[in-house]
Amino acid sequence: MNELDIFSAALEVADSAERASYLDQACADRPGLRERIESLLRNAADASRFLESPAVSVTTVTEPYVELVGTRIGPYKLLEEIGQGGMGVVYLAEQHEPVRRRVALKVIKPGMDSAQVIARFDAERQALSLMDHPNIARVLDSGSTDSGLPYFVMELVKGQTITEYCDEHRLTPRQRLELFVPVCQAVQHAHQ
Repeated sequence: MNELDIFSAALEVADSAERASYLDQACADRPGLRERIESLLRNAADASRFLESPAVSVTTVTEPYVELVGTRIGPYKLLEEIGQGGMGVVYLAEQHEPVRRRVALKVIKPGMDSAQVIARFDAERQALSLMDHPNIARVLDSGSTDSGLPYFVMELVKGQTITEYCDEHRLTPRQRLELFVPVCQAVQHAHQ
């Protein structure tokens, strides 16, 4: 059984004594696995409650947006912003040591660092680190900035959006659907 299978099975066991017994058996010959699974279970419990109250309201964000392009986070130099979501900003970054490569680095937005948002961000980071699918970027590293904001680093996937690609190549509706099947398979893998 892989790590994701063990986590999924443990998640289904509601009784804590039964869950502990299951983890004793499933993780017996793999050092460190039990700690990772228990951490994921705690994050899953936190994540299941994140909609009970708002993670943040616009009035609670008091820190101004800070431009990070040109700065360093750990061994990564931020080159340009390539995306932004509700709680994080994604940068094109360059790593020089121990490997020279370009990566995507996602960091929590300043002012969004409430305990609930950090728990959701960490749950996302943990879930992504478990995924093993050819159409999902791999997590390569994670940590915290000097100011304590969590971040994670993923392989950089270059390209255009799927809609731009379809329009540029004038794909028919059938061709578009065929292109979309692997995307759906990756989403299904992520949800499992």
